[in-house]
Amino acid sequence: MFLKEDDQKFVREVFNRLTDPVKVVLFTQAIECQYCRETRELLTEIVALSDKLSLEVYDFQKDHEQAQKYGIDKIPATVLISGKMPHARIKFYGIPAGYEFTTLLEDLVDISNQKTDLPAEIVSGLKQITWPVHIQVFITPTCPYCPAAVRTAHRFALLNENIQAEMIESIEFPHLAQKYNVQGVPRIIINENLVIDGAVPETHFLEQILTGRPTA
Repeated sequence: MFLKEDDQKFVREVFNRLTDPVKVVLFTQAIECQYCRETRELLTEIVALSDKLSLEVYDFQKDHEQAQKYGIDKIPATVLISGKMPHARIKFYGIPAGYEFTTLLEDLVDISNQKTDLPAEIVSGLKQITWPVHIQVFITPTCPYCPAAVRTAHRFALLNENIQAEMIESIEFPHLAQKYNVQGVPRIIINENLVIDGAVPETHFLEQILTGRPTA
């Protein structure tokens, strides 16, 4: 069991803020990958703490149509969706543990309520994004600065259907960390060509996305 009694009490208090149902979708496989089993156990415990949450589990190899539907290309993968946000825009690749545990809880609240605490000027600026934006935030569970970067990316994705935002746990996916030259975290990759290092303010994060506006 991951969650001790005090942890469960804390999570229930957070989940008192849930309003609409949220579906947690997990992709794993029969011969489970590193941290697949732990991710499944953690999500099972979390979902059991609120009747507003449900968990669907798919086999990455056998349920390839579902993996394709949600755009999943590696595991463990966790997708958060709701009736008002049915598309897979908010993802966790790797176990959402350590500092990212709270990120997962707050994401669930935001998706359930279909709103964020972002400033009005950021919300307004996000409306300018009319082209596809893919954000990858590389983290480690012990990085105290990473949750802010992941939360910003996920909140942006919640508010704009053109944005997809992913947390990627660097230790679990070393080939990707090497590909993107991740030497420190958080490292943020936007549409493969823009790089942000560190947990930057939301305004700077948005400005960087806007600099990648297609010219054609």
